[in-house]
Amino acid sequence: MKLTRSIPSTMALAAALASSVGCKPSPTSAAAAQTEEGRPCGPEAVIEDGEDNNNQVVVQDGRNGYIYTFADHEGSTITPQSGELGGTFAQSPGGANGSSYAARMTGKVATAEIVYVGMGFNFVDPKEQYDASKYKGLAFYAKKGPNSTSKVRLKVPDVNTDPDGGICGACYNDFGKDLILTEEWQKFTIPFDDMRQMPGWGSPRPSGITPSKLYAIQFQVNDKGKDYDIWVDDLQFTGCAAK
Repeated sequence: MKLTRSIPSTMALAAALASSVGCKPSPTSAAAAQTEEGRPCGPEAVIEDGEDNNNQVVVQDGRNGYIYTFADHEGSTITPQSGELGGTFAQSPGGANGSSYAARMTGKVATAEIVYVGMGFNFVDPKEQYDASKYKGLAFYAKKGPNSTSKVRLKVPDVNTDPDGGICGACYNDFGKDLILTEEWQKFTIPFDDMRQMPGWGSPRPSGITPSKLYAIQFQVNDKGKDYDIWVDDLQFTGCAAK
């Protein structure tokens, strides 16, 4: 779907005021798309919009990766079934803003000490690093289903946090951001500079993500014992240079 580049003058004013006082707009605010980091790009920046109704990201700009799910071995369940168990990702009908399809994961999180479920979008297949340095962030639509936990973490594995990078001693503490979803589609705009590792663990702990060496984008749920029904659509890069 196409995203408009225009906003009401009040939104433009809000963005300007936020910049002037050193505060960034909320990730779900329309003003976030008017910042340098959140500026919409052209169609080449679309990572996945679901409209091909397959398990591969949009093949363009050097990207040809696949969509997948993953879960712990402590009893958490996930649909579509993870590739580890022989599953293949499938899109779900009913995307954002009236589009046909979106990425969705459903199930229940177990109650063990360390539990997780997630849905990921690899940039390149076979897996390797992707150079996203010409971009400054990500935008996407997301929502939860009825009776689902609202807590989701956006994770962006890079050279310092993914084991394939050959650097991390305590891996998987990816840069990202905690999200709270509602039952209505919301647009999130998240600059790379706003992404942080979780506190208290992980090695190394660099000052920021490395956009030139990314592996994937993931949406992970860790809410113990909770049902989840998480939808994501129109995933794309933001922050292209103004033309």
